[in-house]
Amino acid sequence: MCDNHFPAPSANKAELEGAGDFTPRFDSNGLVTAVVTDIRDGELLMVAHMNAEALRLTVETGIAHYYSRSRASLWKKGETSGNLQTVHEIRTDCDQDVVWLKISMAGHDAACHTGRRSCFYRSVRKVDGGIILEIEDDARHFDPEAVYSSKETN
Repeated sequence: MCDNHFPAPSANKAELEGAGDFTPRFDSNGLVTAVVTDIRDGELLMVAHMNAEALRLTVETGIAHYYSRSRASLWKKGETSGNLQTVHEIRTDCDQDVVWLKISMAGHDAACHTGRRSCFYRSVRKVDGGIILEIEDDARHFDPEAVYSSKETN
């Protein structure tokens, strides 16, 4: 790995799916999807995106870094909130276009900018012919207004 560049993915399926070089397959926007779970209980905390720089920094530092599509910038998860994510294991899927981070959370033990532990706190339900969202976890680990007042959310 040189600078932010990873080796190009192999066209050989056996090489891509086997052991050897980590050759992430970034999409046309230069991103891979990152699925993030808690190392303790396996709960899905968040899904984000990483560019090559975020992935390199995550591997090198052991602290999760992501790429914000909405802000078009790199961000270190928890830099503002104190909810830093220490990476214990990184896995990739068979195509190497998704990474799975198993992390432990510092600070408030909350991954979501809403103050909840997980970004997946709502369920989609069909009710009376319509489709609605129901809150499944409304427990707030921190007050987002206090933590993010005049700051970017992360």
